[in-house]
Amino acid sequence: MALAIFDLDETLIHGDCATLWSEQMGRLGWVDPESFMRKNNELMDAYSQGKLAMEDYMAFSLEPMIGRTPEEVEHLVGPWVEDFIEPIIFSDATRTIAQHRQAGDRILIISASGTHLVGPIAERLGVDEILAIELDVQHGVYSGATVGTLTYREGKITRLLEWLDQEEENLEGATFYSDSRNDLPLLLKVDHPHVVNPDPVLREHAEKAGWPVHHWV
Repeated sequence: MALAIFDLDETLIHGDCATLWSEQMGRLGWVDPESFMRKNNELMDAYSQGKLAMEDYMAFSLEPMIGRTPEEVEHLVGPWVEDFIEPIIFSDATRTIAQHRQAGDRILIISASGTHLVGPIAERLGVDEILAIELDVQHGVYSGATVGTLTYREGKITRLLEWLDQEEENLEGATFYSDSRNDLPLLLKVDHPHVVNPDPVLREHAEKAGWPVHHWV
């Protein structure tokens, strides 16, 4: 079977789950909504320009979760996915996942967001396997730190190659869908790169390379 790999934010969903969770932490009273979202948006602007140090964003976005248990966060993420994520899942995304599944492909979501968000969203999409940023837990609570290589830019390739080795899989015939210039390293690595609602830099690259460009809704 071949791999069908999907980015998550702005590829499968019309939004960024980390930013939407930041808004939810404001509603929960964990942060001051105005100042926290101002900083969040500054960092995400850097991401869209390909200039973000993901370590900086994760340190910022995980700080309100320090001292909270994974169970507490999971209990709150579930309803949030239902209320705020399900309405923004692209219909074309679910259709494409279904087509790959019908073809016998192995489905994998690889995202630069945290596992505490990516896991529950993937579950709602019917996808069992993910690679995302791992969160550190110390003495049963989140420490605010991350573990291992971050699944961002070239880090997605590093983590994917590790996963392929563990699973005794390979990239032969693999497809990868993404919206972002930050995923160019992995798009260049697979046999079948596809771009979805791409940013301007990725669109230009895709058009020059003759890659399929999708406009999912």
